Amino acid sequence: MAKSATDIDASPAARSPVGLLRLYADLIKLRLSLLVVVTAGVGCIMASGPDVDWLLLLWTVAGTLACASAANAINQVMETRRDRMMARTEHRPIPSGAMSPAHGWAVAMMLGYGGVMLLAVLVNFLAAGLALLTLLIYVLAYTPLKPLSTLNTLVGAVVGAIPPLIGWVAVRGTFDLGGWTLAAILFLWQLPHFLSLAWMYRDQYLAAGFRMLPDTPEGERAACEGTLLSTLLLIPLSLLVVSLRLAGVLYAACALLFGLWFAWKALRFFQARSNETAKAAFLASLLYLPLLLLVMVLDREPQLVSVFIQLEPVTP
Repeated sequence: MAKSATDIDASPAARSPVGLLRLYADLIKLRLSLLVVVTAGVGCIMASGPDVDWLLLLWTVAGTLACASAANAINQVMETRRDRMMARTEHRPIPSGAMSPAHGWAVAMMLGYGGVMLLAVLVNFLAAGLALLTLLIYVLAYTPLKPLSTLNTLVGAVVGAIPPLIGWVAVRGTFDLGGWTLAAILFLWQLPHFLSLAWMYRDQYLAAGFRMLPDTPEGERAACEGTLLSTLLLIPLSLLVVSLRLAGVLYAACALLFGLWFAWKALRFFQARSNETAKAAFLASLLYLPLLLLVMVLDREPQLVSVFIQLEPVTP
């Protein structure tokens, strides 16, 4: 049985420095926050071309990490009661009683203010504004919408699409097609990721009062269709990066291969709706994004162009 929410950090884990750090890592959903940092870092690197300002990159990812961590912590404070109703979330610090809501809120506020101020002072106001916008949408729109409408998935995807744009404007100081393309890739990727996850835990989400697409009439089929459609759209969208001369031939080949493999997993989910095929699609989403971003960074077009220029034969 979970401890009362009024118990102030009564868990023994909260009394040791190592245990407290572990609670903080769970509070901010560290793995999810690190994924946000990676996408912001990729946006920064892709906007930089061959000459990366590593100090600017450091401040950008640090500020973005702080803001993402704040959003996750506030989300846990706000959803404490519902988290206690689901097996996959009942052991989180606040729902389990290991940390008080007041403690979690204080940590979130310090991270949120610190992240926005860091970006404003050491990066630029546009990046800080985007980070603040992401935090506000997550807390004021996405979290309250989860028990009200299945549209929460789309709103959550918007939140996840902004971090690479933060990295992009940190370097360029403006919006352009390259930044929007990276954001669109992240938006589309989150749809199969969230929908397959919602399918696997649809009973728990329903019991906790969350409105997820697989729990609605005809929603099971719609979730599978959405998963398949979004993976198919990811293929041409990921190749647009090449058309914009942000990445080269190696990236194009890998993006096509990764995209077809991801779409195949989604097709299997569509053809045979089950927890097994949903899990396969979800795991594919976890592999697809980091692999795609890794190849994108390694095969940045400016580097390849400079090599080709050097190898061009001299015309007499």
